[in-house]
Amino acid sequence: MRKILSLVGALVLSSPLAASGPAHGVVWLSFSDDAFTTAGREKKLVLLDLGAVWCHWCHVMEETTYRDPKVVSLLRRHFVSVRVDQDSRPDLSNRYEDYGWPATVIFDAKGQELVKFAGYIAPERMAALLDAVVKDPTPGPSVRPEAPVVSGSAALDPALRKELEALVAARYDREHGGWGFSKKFLDWESVEYCLLRASSGDTDAALMARQTLAKSRKLIDPVWGGLYQYSDSGDWDHPHFEKLAQFQAEGMRVYAEAYLLWGDPADLAAARDIHRYARAFLTSLEGASYVSQDADVVAGEHSGAYYALDDASRRRRGVPRVDTHLYARETAWMANALVALYAATGERQFLDEALAAAGWIVAERAIAEGGFRHDTSDAAGPYLGDTVASGRAFLALYAATGDRAWLSRARKAADFIAATFVVANTPGFVAAVPKSKFAPPRPQRDENALAARFLNLLFRYTGDERYRREADQAMRFLAARDVAEKFPTASVVLADAELSAEPAHLTVVGARDDARTQALLLGALAYPAAYKRVELWDRREGPLPNSDVDFPELEAPAAFACAGGRCSLPSYTPEELRKRAARLREAPAAS
Repeated sequence: MRKILSLVGALVLSSPLAASGPAHGVVWLSFSDDAFTTAGREKKLVLLDLGAVWCHWCHVMEETTYRDPKVVSLLRRHFVSVRVDQDSRPDLSNRYEDYGWPATVIFDAKGQELVKFAGYIAPERMAALLDAVVKDPTPGPSVRPEAPVVSGSAALDPALRKELEALVAARYDREHGGWGFSKKFLDWESVEYCLLRASSGDTDAALMARQTLAKSRKLIDPVWGGLYQYSDSGDWDHPHFEKLAQFQAEGMRVYAEAYLLWGDPADLAAARDIHRYARAFLTSLEGASYVSQDADVVAGEHSGAYYALDDASRRRRGVPRVDTHLYARETAWMANALVALYAATGERQFLDEALAAAGWIVAERAIAEGGFRHDTSDAAGPYLGDTVASGRAFLALYAATGDRAWLSRARKAADFIAATFVVANTPGFVAAVPKSKFAPPRPQRDENALAARFLNLLFRYTGDERYRREADQAMRFLAARDVAEKFPTASVVLADAELSAEPAHLTVVGARDDARTQALLLGALAYPAAYKRVELWDRREGPLPNSDVDFPELEAPAAFACAGGRCSLPSYTPEELRKRAARLREAPAAS
């Protein structure tokens, strides 16, 4: 809040979508069993308006459709109207993510879906739709029976893996860059997968990643920094101006990782520009992350001309609203990204910011059993995404600091996931604790991909086979063909690639309070591989959690790179460590 008020003089508001009560004649309730109970008692249907604070067309629909007298009359007479900010309810967001925002879903009082629509609905069309559903409250063509969640194997079938790898390449726009041909956005998981392949010598993957990163820089606000969500019209020149915390965090992270691999100053500059915005606009006094900044200065009015202005001219016209909710998930995304930026720069500021963010999560969102709430209190939940994101951030901080308290917190998060989000006879982890019979949560692909990667890396750090079995639980959902082939495919092949290989393993042996030890640890963290196991062993702290290598006792701090049952000679400088790690990676495996 301090930064926004001081830098841009803006009034920062929380989400209007979260409010209930009369709004332009429509009485909005929250999504709960009570809404369906009321609908049953009053012989009404239930309309869910699922939107986003930052969503331009949600604002337009609020100003037009939900002010229309005929629409208001129909809703009051025949519907229980429910409005939800999708950022506040990850279970509903995950369930209806394919419909974009706004999404409109109509249910009967028993919770059966009758109609599902994606995007803006004009007043006349909405009135006709509502009238038709009232006259014939049976499922329409937009509602299909839910496909059963099918269990795959704990790894991709080799033939399917080959198909998915081909899909990553086939869905790439060779002319303009990026995956997909209508909307252009920084697809961080596809870029990260290509970085993984490029580090092993795949020149085509390198081309796709570098072209996409270069093109995506056009989505960075040249005045305030920060990454716009996407561009439409099939190019990178027609941005939608909303700025979401996840796009800032993941964009910062992949640009930092690309810089570590290729050393392109433009990639580091992009990461810094995103951080500059996130720090000024999306960071609370406590170091937690706000959720988003609206695209519009005036709700429902396009802001292309506004974003062409300089800083002073923007301030004179006002500043788009920032959603100041503080969620564990968004804050964890940012903490993870800040560790990557610290690795790329060596600047302590970024590590301190990551530590503050993670400390806030532990202090303000922890659940006694080891997981994390989304908000101060949750209408549903807890949600898988908050605990997965937090666990990943804790592992990143363990790598950056060697502080075993972060590893302990990561283990508790993993134990909470296994105890909380598994449903009998269902592969993967469901998005939330099933507390209601209405719109029950299901496994969601991207969250399960992150869970698989987190749990597998935790297994590598600890040697605890439980975590590998839990990673396999997530992969059994991801490895089903209909899940794996869904666009974009990179999250699944990336998870499978990591579960199928050892991470780069770099261990620093030395006293924690020795500056030489800390320099080597930063050098290990800066090794150009996102999938890596970085450890600090101070002998005074006892054995490492996974003591699978015997390191010699030396007079000075030293670092070792290990792979395939072999370790390098000791390195005494970060430069020496990087060279030896690269040579070890390139050497043929011992037979």
